Amino acid sequence: MKIEENTIASVHYTGTLPESGEMFDSSEGREPLTFLVGHGQMIPGFEAAMIGAKVGDKKTFTLSPEKAYGERDDAAILQIPRSQFAQLEEQTKLEIGFQLVAQMPHGPSPFTVTELTEEMVTADFNHALAGKELTFSVEVIDIRKASEEEVAHGHIHPAEQPETEQKSGGCGNDGCC
Repeated sequence: MKIEENTIASVHYTGTLPESGEMFDSSEGREPLTFLVGHGQMIPGFEAAMIGAKVGDKKTFTLSPEKAYGERDDAAILQIPRSQFAQLEEQTKLEIGFQLVAQMPHGPSPFTVTELTEEMVTADFNHALAGKELTFSVEVIDIRKASEEEVAHGHIHPAEQPETEQKSGGCGNDGCC
């Protein structure tokens, strides 16, 4: 079987920045990364590079920013009044480099504090890897065909989950997980 749309692939991977060799993520020492192919669960270039691979295949590939997390977007850098962080600053001193999450109308949005003044906080909502080339070394561990339900719901259903938990609501409140 090959990795193709509507299959579930399990892979071990290491991601590095090609200009420095710095590792930014790895599944080493953890369970393999498992995803439903063709349903937007992975960055586009990663999934595209894995199409056609079989169990046991090892691949190394480098993705341009456009095929990974996109280019940096200056519009995603916002000035926020420091007064909005008053509750947080009662507990801890706000510092450049802090990674926080803002509750936005569309859901949680992570950001990094890049500048601080007495009145304002500069928040960068770009993904930390935006604008960067990424190199992945990947080994395919397992591939299986997704069930009709998994394809319809757009996510993996854990095979080992007890039936009582599966019917409890969950991800889509449709009783699937």
